[in-house]
Amino acid sequence: MNFKILKWGRVIISLGFLILITFFFIDFTNAFSGRVIRSVLYLQFVPSLLSFLKFAGIGAAGFIFIILLNLFAGRIYCSTICPLGTFQDVIIRIKRKLTRKKRFSYQRSFNYLRYIILILSILLFIAGLVFPLLLLDPYSNFGRIATNLFRPVLLFLNNSATSMLESMSIYSLYRVEPGMHHWLSLLWSILILLLILYLSFKYGRLFCNTLCPVGALLGWLSRFSIFKIYLNRTLCTSCGKCSAVCKAGCIDVKNKSVDFSRCVGCLNCLSSCPDNGVIFGRPGKSEKAVITTYDDKRRDLIRGSLTAMASLAGMSMLAQGRGYGRRRSNQPLPVNKEYPVSPPGSISFDHFNGSCTACHLCVNACPTHVIRPSFLEYGLAGIMQPRMDYHASYCNFDCVICSEVCPTGALRPLKAEEKHVLQLGKVIFIKQNCVVFTDNTDCGACSEHCPTKAVYMRPFRGNLFLPEVDPDICVGCGACEYACPTDPKSIYVEGNPIHLTAEKPIIKKLEQPGQQEDFPF
Repeated sequence: MNFKILKWGRVIISLGFLILITFFFIDFTNAFSGRVIRSVLYLQFVPSLLSFLKFAGIGAAGFIFIILLNLFAGRIYCSTICPLGTFQDVIIRIKRKLTRKKRFSYQRSFNYLRYIILILSILLFIAGLVFPLLLLDPYSNFGRIATNLFRPVLLFLNNSATSMLESMSIYSLYRVEPGMHHWLSLLWSILILLLILYLSFKYGRLFCNTLCPVGALLGWLSRFSIFKIYLNRTLCTSCGKCSAVCKAGCIDVKNKSVDFSRCVGCLNCLSSCPDNGVIFGRPGKSEKAVITTYDDKRRDLIRGSLTAMASLAGMSMLAQGRGYGRRRSNQPLPVNKEYPVSPPGSISFDHFNGSCTACHLCVNACPTHVIRPSFLEYGLAGIMQPRMDYHASYCNFDCVICSEVCPTGALRPLKAEEKHVLQLGKVIFIKQNCVVFTDNTDCGACSEHCPTKAVYMRPFRGNLFLPEVDPDICVGCGACEYACPTDPKSIYVEGNPIHLTAEKPIIKKLEQPGQQEDFPF
């Protein structure tokens, strides 16, 4: 078999996934439909798993295909489909071009840390918490990096080019507002990027084999793979050329063994061996004895399980007692929001917080930039998950883009008709904060921007009109809160923990003049 063709085929496919997924996160033109985006993201392991558990449909079973592929030939997902894995390969490639040191070497495994993270993630996931997946899922981390760090660079270049072209009376480009970035999400993206850069430059794919729970799970499953990479003890001369190109550091040429649980399937070793001593196939009985697939450290795993369960108890107490951003009664705030507003299609806090990995795809796709990462509004378990920030913007009445692009099922796809009566929250008016009441000044901005007229004006004092609200027909879009000029706001939206259906507003027909009346002039 020509392994160079196989290797370059893998490289082309992996770059295709990386380019497409990166474009999804930095695109500001909404060039691809939600159907196309979900199709490309179908094979992302954690989003597919969460979507399958919520909807139990074959249309969300991409992770099953990944598992079957893994059982057939190892961690092809890590080498070909995972955008963060391919991004590390790009960094490694750049490093080899920039530095003299181009060789890798066999690295000891960190199975204790690796499987503790996996066990903790599984236990928390069983308890209904996606917190560790939110922090360590490779797809979601790449999404946050692309949204918070790559996209602003693209927008800067676009706006700079727009200014230059406009000076020449060329208007083929248009300016794009970058939107606001939450400091926590931005900080986490920077830290993860720096960690990836450091580990990739110094140790290759160490992140995938130490901190990534998906890599640990697929690595453990690799022990059962039908086809594996192994060293032929007869043909191998221990020259070390295969180990020198192994990004996972899993080839021990001294003992002529391969830790296949850490192999990411890059295929570099196959084309590097001058003696055909590296084999990709079904190992015989003699080879199985020297293929290291799993370190059976029983005491470590038992100790790790106890540590994980103790951590689970502590995390559960923190997360379940979150109160969705409740404030203590002794905090005298004029606007006391008890619940945040979750994005359209999220169904309920429980559904949303149990499915969202905070990949920020909806944050990037939102045309009004109203969707922003949360801090503690959902509690510790929902940190960095998207929420509606009506101080930053408002939700377009006809827009359903965020619900169409979500790959995990945390946001259910909506039609425009459904969105028009979907009640994300209810409007609350504080008369004491309104400038009409306090300053005898005409306003009405909230009523002017309300698409359902849940906020309307009533005579108040002289020629002044004061807002009144009808919460039953409010859809919680936040247009009134965003438009309100007061600080603190005199009108705001209180989120619904479970999304409801708003009543349709009554449309009054204009009275028609009687037929007996003549034309007035």
